[in-house]
Amino acid sequence: MLDGECIEASAPPSTMLLDWLRAQRRVGTKEGCAEGDCGACTVVLGRRDAGGALQVEPCNACIRPLASVDGCGVLTVEGLHGAHPVQQAMIECHASQCGFCTPGFVMALVARLAQCERTGPLASRAQVEQALAGNLCRCTGYRPIVDAALRAGERLAQRGEPALPDWLLELPPLAGEPPLGFEAGGARFDAPRSAEDVDRLLAASPQAWLLAGGTDVGLWVTKALREPAHWIALGAIDALRRIDADDTAYDVGANASLADAFDALDRDYPELADYWLRFASPAIRASGTLAGNLANGSPIGDCAPVLIALDSQVVLRRAGGRRTIPLAALYVDYKRQDREPGEWIERVLIPRRRPRQRLAAWKLSKRREQDISILALAVSLDVERDRDGERMRNVRIAFGGMAPFVRRAPAVEAALEGHAPARERFAAAAEAVGVEFTPLSDHRASRDYRLAAAAGLMLRAHDRLFDSAGNVASLESVVESVVR
Repeated sequence: MLDGECIEASAPPSTMLLDWLRAQRRVGTKEGCAEGDCGACTVVLGRRDAGGALQVEPCNACIRPLASVDGCGVLTVEGLHGAHPVQQAMIECHASQCGFCTPGFVMALVARLAQCERTGPLASRAQVEQALAGNLCRCTGYRPIVDAALRAGERLAQRGEPALPDWLLELPPLAGEPPLGFEAGGARFDAPRSAEDVDRLLAASPQAWLLAGGTDVGLWVTKALREPAHWIALGAIDALRRIDADDTAYDVGANASLADAFDALDRDYPELADYWLRFASPAIRASGTLAGNLANGSPIGDCAPVLIALDSQVVLRRAGGRRTIPLAALYVDYKRQDREPGEWIERVLIPRRRPRQRLAAWKLSKRREQDISILALAVSLDVERDRDGERMRNVRIAFGGMAPFVRRAPAVEAALEGHAPARERFAAAAEAVGVEFTPLSDHRASRDYRLAAAAGLMLRAHDRLFDSAGNVASLESVVESVVR
């Protein structure tokens, strides 16, 4: 449904939602970057989950394939029909300047205010800034926009009014509709309803593009100008959205969003909360998937260093069976993975926290928000006590941005494994970085900067995880130092 009207669209699979919307004269939704960075194209997307609950999220229409929103509700700025409380607050606070980015800000705020029941009220400037991390104002007018967001949130709370129109709150579920499949513009699009159907389709068409959240695939179309002959979308498979947990691991399905996966992991690893907030924007985290980020295999991907340090595994599936391998073993070289034709990541298994486990992670980038990593580091270790004192065990260290693929650092790990948690040992581990890696120089950072920064982060790991005497810092103090 589009702004309350049921629409049956016809377009090639590579058509992005933004292009189609503007052809429907929904011109308030703008194209600023065509890569999900500026937020001018933001719309609100609603869908029913397997349990019937309405899920609402901001969506970057510029990189979202139109066919992937089949069965969803799409709310544009035109669909607000008059002065929505967010729009009224923007007027009162003089928050619109040139106006180009304003609809995107409005829709991002509507989405966040619609999520208040799940995420809490929008009651502080920091919360507003997090909600708008994916929206750029070219006139540098952020202060009045933040003021308007706080005023709108307060006004809706006082009135007890929903942030969404009635038609979206009453959106029917997709269940019961036949699977989407069509051909147009010389390409085919399939949205199967089961993993078995994915196996069958990939077996017949191993070169097909597997579409989950589309935050990478959309760029292949809009920037690299690539178009596949066959798309296979996972979005209609509710079973793959599940995140289960037992005493040993989190089991994250291939269609589970980054936002949902991060929320789950925060229960065991709260010190990662700030790291996850720096992973792109709310809209990207809502659309992108954890499995898709790992399958992309970028050497500067943000998820892989942390999950490798946690000894995570991936379940690879294809017609005829499954196999489970360590995530660290998935990456072989730049853009090369240990996956057979037709094999895809069905699930990601992330171990639960061990009693004596300590964890630290950092991402360095030129901008704090919405930027690709220069390098990333994750350190996981256990602190065990024997008759000689405390020793570091099960040391796992993974770097991104230091090699053609994200990988562990065995020489750096060996400098810590079995030793007392003294700063001198972390200094030795920092020196081992230069033995372990020969990073490249590019437009983001030089080789020397990456080496120096990586070594510095190893020393910071000691200071975050241990006090000056080498004693274990409490988990509470570690979390406090991260979020401060």
